Order: sequence, then C-alpha cells, then structure tokens
Amino acid sequence: MALVVLAGTANAGVLTETGPDGLVQRISKVITGQQTLRYPGAEYVKLHFARVDGPVTVSTVDGAESHRVDRPGWAMSISADMVVVRGDGVVDRVARGTRTRKEESNCGPDEKTDAVCYRTTNPVAYGNAKAVARMLIKGTELCTGFRVGPSNRMMTNYHCVGTPEEAADTEVWFNYQCAECGGYAVFRTTKVWLSEVLASDKTLDYTIFSVSNFSSVEKFGYLELDVRRPARGEELYVPQHPGGKPAMIAMGNCAVDEPYYEGYAADTDISYYCDTEGGSSGSPVLARETHRVVALHHFGGCPNSGVRMDRIYPQVQHLL
Repeated sequence: MALVVLAGTANAGVLTETGPDGLVQRISKVITGQQTLRYPGAEYVKLHFARVDGPVTVSTVDGAESHRVDRPGWAMSISADMVVVRGDGVVDRVARGTRTRKEESNCGPDEKTDAVCYRTTNPVAYGNAKAVARMLIKGTELCTGFRVGPSNRMMTNYHCVGTPEEAADTEVWFNYQCAECGGYAVFRTTKVWLSEVLASDKTLDYTIFSVSNFSSVEKFGYLELDVRRPARGEELYVPQHPGGKPAMIAMGNCAVDEPYYEGYAADTDISYYCDTEGGSSGSPVLARETHRVVALHHFGGCPNSGVRMDRIYPQVQHLL
C-alpha cells in the first residue's frame, strides 16, 4: 500500500491510498479535526473506526451525503471516491469498490434493463422495483433484498445473511436506480442498517429481517406474496441489483421452466431462464399477471431457480 499526502496539515488534507479494489484494506490513520480520504475510481468508500473520540461524521465533499459515527465499528458507506471525516478518532480499515464480480447467469442475450426503462411501459413493475434494495455486507459482499408487506420486514437469502453475527454491519440501499433509461446518473440513495434477523432457514435459503430508521424507507413501497406453485410457462419478472448495479429488471424471456425443481432439497424451487448475476441473490421473482412474489431467487446456472413462496410462507406468516 502506498500512502501519499497531497495537501494539508496534520489536521486537514487529502490522502490518496492505492490498493486492490473491492477489498477490505487495513490502514492506520489518526483523524484530528478533519481529513479527506481519496480512492480514485471507487464507487463507494466505507471506513472502520478503531476509536472515536466524541461524535464523528463521514460525508461526501459537498455534504450531500453525511452519516454520524458514535462508536467504534463500521461507518455507513459514502457513495463517492472521496470521504470527508470530521472529528477525532482512528481509522483502521477501509472497504471500497465493487469491481470483483461473481459468475453471471445470463441465459442467452442479456435482457436485463434499467428499472426506469419500465417507468411508462410497465409502471407497476417499475414501482415494485422501488421496494427492492441493494445490500452491502461486510463492506464488499453484495446481495439483493426486498420489503415484504407494509411493516418493517424484509427478505433475502440465508446464504447472504443467515445469523445475527453474519448480519452485522450490513447496509440496505433503497432508491439506488438510474434516473434515465440507459443513463449513468442515479437517484439519491437512502441507506439504512439491517437491524435484526427475525427468522431464517438454510434449506429454504431465506432470511426475514428488519431495518433501522424504517420511516425513511416506507415511501418506497412493499411487495406482496403469491403463495402458490406457479405453472409451467407462467411469465415472470425479476427486479434486482445484479453485480451491485443500480436496479434492473429481467423480463423478456422470463417464465417458469419447471415448477417442480430441486434447490437445497427436493421440490423446493421453480426454475427459469430470467437473467441474473452475482449480487442478484435474494431478489423477488414476481408473476407478471399478479405482480406478486412467487419465489425468492437464489441459484444461477441456466436454468436459474428460486425457492417457492408456498414453501417459505408457512414458516414466516406469523411475522408478516
């Protein structure tokens, strides 16, 4: 790791640090007053504090995004390649970037498109995509989750976060969507913490959880469940954050291939050829006719597959 002081004094300045993108990196930086850390090209920067001496804030340079840090641990990420730290403390780790990707599961030509592309052609699907959130786990791991029902309840895969220990330091990003079809600019994102794991099951690969500051994300709406086995050939769509990108929807050639499919156990899943990527785990699979969730996406491989909601619902209905 190279550390170069570009400007400033002991109390203020800009540091540029080089290192692998998409990884957690150990550093040792004493913050006194104000310091700006810069990681050129990073999509986000997330700092871990070994010590905080009184209130500390992390923010973008323009202050448009700002988060308070009251105790040691991971701060909320900043969606920029520069983060301004104000206050006194010690930063011992930094996570940044999302360059590393898992194997894609695009089944033929990639038919995923920006969610906003459906704003006028399929406004219900577009609206449902707003209830789907990007999850940033331990600073670098990516999954998708979604609000289920009107209360503070969300769902993702067990293999993303299954236990309270695994769920610690997990961010949930709402409204991470492109502002224009095919564009680069995104809407202002609302970030909250995963608050509590309420139920989970390894075989059915689901986790139900709540989030902090729920009132800030209620406006993005929620999805309803379709508790039945969908039929072969039934048309589907999958709103998701593939590879951690802004929200996209797989529609196109997206239909039930096999309604009796093996997941972690026999006859738990449906299979389909809807396009997904690493980071899409935990996405809702919706029936195009009802716009309700029929499955929880968890496997790639063409066909891809999701756990049926009629298998999950009996275990979680008391929570919803």
